[in-house]
Amino acid sequence: MKINGAAPGHVATDFNDFRGTRTPDEGAAVAVRLATLPADGATGAVFEDDTQLAW
Repeated sequence: MKINGAAPGHVATDFNDFRGTRTPDEGAAVAVRLATLPADGATGAVFEDDTQLAW
């Protein structure tokens, strides 16, 4: 089991009255990438796009 966090960025959704700077597809890309990591992929980290965040 892998546990990672996904930071999708400021996504335009009805939650923020569509004021985000990213589309839902752009925001979902990091979650899809993390959900399809190989067996030796990262765990215990937070990612925004392809970048591992320091926190």
